[in-house]
Amino acid sequence: MLNPFDFSILRFLNQYSQRSPLFDSLVVHVVYNLFLTGGLITALLWWGWSRETPRRETNRAHVLAGLVLTVFALVVARGLALILPFRVRPRFSESLAFRTPLGSESSYLIHWSSFPSDHAVMYFSLATALFFISRRVGIFAYCHAVFVVCLPLLYLGVHYPTDVIAGAFLGIAIASLARIDSVRDAIAGPGLRWRRHSSATFYPAIYLFTLLVATEFDSVREIVADIWRAMKGLS
Repeated sequence: MLNPFDFSILRFLNQYSQRSPLFDSLVVHVVYNLFLTGGLITALLWWGWSRETPRRETNRAHVLAGLVLTVFALVVARGLALILPFRVRPRFSESLAFRTPLGSESSYLIHWSSFPSDHAVMYFSLATALFFISRRVGIFAYCHAVFVVCLPLLYLGVHYPTDVIAGAFLGIAIASLARIDSVRDAIAGPGLRWRRHSSATFYPAIYLFTLLVATEFDSVREIVADIWRAMKGLS
């Protein structure tokens, strides 16, 4: 049974589906445009890293800790999705009778549980790291996570509102561990020492890592999915 909270929001959004091919295609474009999603948030992280301020080293520690904690939060989210009861996505739910927006395609998600939202976990976690560097930029990043990342996913029927709320809570909670000085120093310390000792190897590595973030770890997820399918085929 779908809870009234999820049902009411999804029904409200879904009433606009297929009314305008232009609007539907715009939403699809926003969801799959990595420049507007991952590209923007990683650009803000590089801004936080390069910002000239007396707190420069602390800000850099927040960037590194934020990246590491975001990966940890995503691992936790995937673990929850595997051990919790499977939740079919709204667009595939027969009881919801969801009207799929024009031009959207996400059939590859049919075997992935929707709870919690990986996107919400990642973008709210990174927004929290930015919030610790600058409140204004952090608030902008939170708004970006809500309106550019998560709301279009609700419109396309990829997630329920409670998927997003749970993912946001998880991302913020884990990223907030960086507020503890000892935790932040333990996570970011090795990276900062690496930069001081060998910036020529550190910066290519951190660039590649932020590239994975900007592309929402698609290449890694494809490899993991291939390995999972291969293992299932052998069993």
